[in-house]
Amino acid sequence: MRRPGWPSRFWVAFAVAIVKPISWLLVKKDWRRSDRLPRTGGIIVATNHLSWLDPILISHFLYNNGRWPVILAKSGLFAVPLLGPLLRALQVIPVYRGSSDAGRSLEESRRRFAAGACVMFYPEGTCTRDPDFWPMEGKTGAARLALETGAPVIPVAHWGAQEILPYGAKRPSLLPRKTFRVLTGPPVDLSKYRGQPLQADVLRSATTEIMSAITAQLAELRGEKAPKAPFKRPSDN
Repeated sequence: MRRPGWPSRFWVAFAVAIVKPISWLLVKKDWRRSDRLPRTGGIIVATNHLSWLDPILISHFLYNNGRWPVILAKSGLFAVPLLGPLLRALQVIPVYRGSSDAGRSLEESRRRFAAGACVMFYPEGTCTRDPDFWPMEGKTGAARLALETGAPVIPVAHWGAQEILPYGAKRPSLLPRKTFRVLTGPPVDLSKYRGQPLQADVLRSATTEIMSAITAQLAELRGEKAPKAPFKRPSDN
């Protein structure tokens, strides 16, 4: 019997056979407080985005803790031969930006959450452009889904992927072997927003709470003080 939110056994085995060896080969692991990650039931994992590599490394972390990561990815990737069918088989949700279909990814996320899935959001929507790699301002999709469904939002911060493949780089830096650090935080407390109309100001405030929780975990992970205000996203993102 297929587990809630998981692909078929064949595709799970296929993905694991590729991702785990790559992950173990590329990085050393420093995974902290994974006990805060619920092992069952629908959840939203909200995480920072540093590199095109970190979806693979975070997916390994989640899988190793009993959760299949349902990832949201740009719809254009689904048009790539071979890659598109693979993404669908692995339960990836397409994100349609700037079109009449933009809401479809949230609708599909609601359905997956109701089925007990672990839906992974990058609230920033893209790799951070902050020069010191702190999280940028977030988009409101994760907050909307959480407030509409009651889904717990688990903030997960990570650090290290940007040392291997910085945003915009075409060649990875593999040596010396880097450490991929992960810190899971407690669920974000959004109780004061529940029951309120989902107007723009409510969604923005809830999103700020989520991004603040991710940033706090990242500050602890880095052993540094986070900036007082998040980096403002570029206008084209």
